[in-house]
Amino acid sequence: MARIIAFIVLLIPALIAGAGIKFMRDTLYGNLISPFPWLWLQFLTGLIFSIIGIGFFAGYLLHRDRKRGRVAPRFQKNGDTKEMKQ
Repeated sequence: MARIIAFIVLLIPALIAGAGIKFMRDTLYGNLISPFPWLWLQFLTGLIFSIIGIGFFAGYLLHRDRKRGRVAPRFQKNGDTKEMKQ
């Protein structure tokens, strides 16, 4: 059950990022979607949705890799470096 919930939590940002990419693509082709009155607003919304969705995935992966100790020293938190532990 926990894996299904985790999958759903990761699926929501993927759908948001996908919608953002679709909004930007439609703007480049000149297709205005109904809730947006201007093309530039549609593109800006798509850009924000894409950044939020991709940023959530990036943060999740960084958090997971930090927890498992698989990141380079420059991506570790300030108190987590091996040099400070010695």
